[in-house]
Amino acid sequence: MRKVYLAADFGGGSGRVMAGWLEDGHIVMEEVHRFGNRQVRLGGHLYWDFPALFEDMKAGLKVAAAKGYNVVSIGIDTWGVDFGLVDRDGALLGNPVCYRDERTKGVTDELSRILAPADRYRATGIQAMEINALSQLYSMKGSAQLEAADKLLFMPDLFAYFLTGVANNEYCIASTSELLDAKAREWSWETIRAFELPERIFGEIIMPGTVRGKLRPDVAEETGLGEVDVVAVGSHDTASAVAAVPAVESCGNVAFLSSGTWSLLGVEMPEPILTEEARLAGFTNEGAVGEKIRFLQNITGLWILQRLMSEWKERGEDISYSELLPAAESACIDSIIPVDDAAFMNPVSMEKAICDHCRATSQSVPQSKAEMARCLFLSLAKRYSDAIEGVNRILPEPIKCLHIIGGGSQNALLNQMTADALGIPVWAGPAEATAMGNILVQAMAAGEVEGLAGIREVVRNSVSPKVYNPRM
Repeated sequence: MRKVYLAADFGGGSGRVMAGWLEDGHIVMEEVHRFGNRQVRLGGHLYWDFPALFEDMKAGLKVAAAKGYNVVSIGIDTWGVDFGLVDRDGALLGNPVCYRDERTKGVTDELSRILAPADRYRATGIQAMEINALSQLYSMKGSAQLEAADKLLFMPDLFAYFLTGVANNEYCIASTSELLDAKAREWSWETIRAFELPERIFGEIIMPGTVRGKLRPDVAEETGLGEVDVVAVGSHDTASAVAAVPAVESCGNVAFLSSGTWSLLGVEMPEPILTEEARLAGFTNEGAVGEKIRFLQNITGLWILQRLMSEWKERGEDISYSELLPAAESACIDSIIPVDDAAFMNPVSMEKAICDHCRATSQSVPQSKAEMARCLFLSLAKRYSDAIEGVNRILPEPIKCLHIIGGGSQNALLNQMTADALGIPVWAGPAEATAMGNILVQAMAAGEVEGLAGIREVVRNSVSPKVYNPRM
């Protein structure tokens, strides 16, 4: 009977449970259950509704059991930096706070007075940002919640803990925190002690492919799955996605772009790059499957388009992607916005923010939805080109090919603009890279796939990326 692996994949706006299995060296996947995810504002803070998400995940596990799958393991991936705190009795100390919450506003200045960003970067390889777990924990110093905490569990660790009763911290997700030693791949005790954070809350670091534990008896009975394994995958969603990059040897040096709400563009390296040049260029070092490093830049991605689409829908001017993209291709505008600017982080009106910037910089102001979309796509392509130039200044050999993975890989117009801006071929797909990577790491843990090379061989057997060559 074939082995079936379940991927619980949580994004900022939705979550899903996917089933996957191997057939003749290919991966086959099926969506089992999809559900929403939202942030809840309560008492002046912005929270994730963890109990509801956990219940939604269990609903997906129940559907998988009802389908009669021979489930051998479950893997969980989520967004980065956010966490929950658990007390000595194993109780959750409040819903996890969203990284967009304002509790960390201004904290980075105080952190910098204690330990300079350059010193922190040399230890952790992570850019100093208000959203980081370090900033969030520091903002909680002196709080009753932090005083009562016994365990720090990042979001995938937290889901796994309440499935299994076993507490540990997966390497890839922990690496996003600005609290992990990038070289040692263990906690940066120097950083933790410098900010006087409680050392007791930092648990065992485990690598992707490690069995975290089995479903607790009550969960096993409730879902109908029995006591199956819960496996640590590349539990930061980008780590799972990058594991499924179908790298093509003939491309030479290959970069990846995980394209979704955020765009994460970089290269996979055997060791972190912790130079001041890398820090000033905006690169971060995050953990990857196979104990590798994702040397990348975090770029505002299709979040801007998502906000525009929401605004238009609220005004009763709903438009589909299938209508918008051809119109954007035909539009005539060459205005560029700095997508990472704070003005586009979370404005009241994204449309107004774009128009205001174009007006202030004496550029053509978009007059239609098509022009608005074209402006954004040109801006993203320009930003991706800048990131590749930054990589090329640091690496000994230039990038010769870019692999775009994730939902954004289906945007043909943006893919072609990116190839044109970079002047190198762009390979688009798979769109379902995160779920693929999650499932295939579980297959690796079960002995069906051999290492990261085996994972990528299965991906190459399973998908045919579309190639976009630069137009001269």
